[in-house]
Amino acid sequence: MRVIGTAGHVDHGKSTLVQALTGINPDRLKEEQEREMTIDLGFAWMKLPSGIEVSIVDVPGHEDFIKNMLAGVGGIDLALFVVAADEGVMPQTREHLAILDLLQMPAGVVALTKSDLIMDPEWLDLVQEEVRDELRGTVLEKAKIIPVSARSRKGLPELMAELDRLLQIPYARHQTGHPRLPIDRVFSIAGFGTVVTGTLIDGKLHVGQEVEVLPRKLDSRIRGLQTHMAKVEEAFPPTRVAVNLTGVSRDQLERGDVITTKGWLEPTSQIDARLGLLKSIPKPLAHNTSVDFYVGTSQCQARVRLLDKKDPPASRWGEEAWWTRFHSGGTGGISPM
Repeated sequence: MRVIGTAGHVDHGKSTLVQALTGINPDRLKEEQEREMTIDLGFAWMKLPSGIEVSIVDVPGHEDFIKNMLAGVGGIDLALFVVAADEGVMPQTREHLAILDLLQMPAGVVALTKSDLIMDPEWLDLVQEEVRDELRGTVLEKAKIIPVSARSRKGLPELMAELDRLLQIPYARHQTGHPRLPIDRVFSIAGFGTVVTGTLIDGKLHVGQEVEVLPRKLDSRIRGLQTHMAKVEEAFPPTRVAVNLTGVSRDQLERGDVITTKGWLEPTSQIDARLGLLKSIPKPLAHNTSVDFYVGTSQCQARVRLLDKKDPPASRWGEEAWWTRFHSGGTGGISPM
């Protein structure tokens, strides 16, 4: 099973496209449906023509909810990058593309949505050229651009076929053999208790397994597992999983916690990392700068301590990098991922 994640500017039709592909409305919150705007992560699933079953993580495109977007794209295998044909490249188009580039997304496809609104073929060609220029030099440089319409369903078979093709291309995924499931949702169900969801990125989980929740160091046991609303005895990476936990309450958990097994991970308040800056960053990153630090589905405040340069120049990812220490100021610390 594989995981696809959407990306793109607000109101460019990401959720509408997901619903057209899967028959599932990923906007689950009442406020999202009333405002017709994705606020938090949404989830859907479908079976591709080859029989591959895939999960889809639908992320918000509005700049106010970029933290929610970042919580959803860390565990995906392929990007479904959405650009509206009637608007073209917009601010969050560029921002989401930069995030995918920093994550070194292994593959992706561009869906040029709302193409049925464009009556002039030359305009559609111009928009495609604009998108192609924006993709140049990024991980999506060679991505196929497919004009689609969720309303008329034009282009959806071609989009499905391209997703199918890309997901059948093997790529190396680092595996430790130990389960790691960064939590993105926590809720309770009457008669079952605490349930969490997330993308299992490593190892496997099985019913009855003893697990630990980090960085809180809470012991728990898996009472039940579901994938795409179906009960399973085991879950393997990479896949979306709902885990029914015993021995922990809803109030003890939050997005960013990690389900794993005991004895191989320890929470930490600092890590060393090789860091690169995007060309669009207006000024160099200064020593001791306060930043938002994202890992898995977690986010915390941290401070950057440059180890080999006190005032490095801004650079594009991959052209120049240096060793940096991120030091968390929170009591929870940064869980090593």
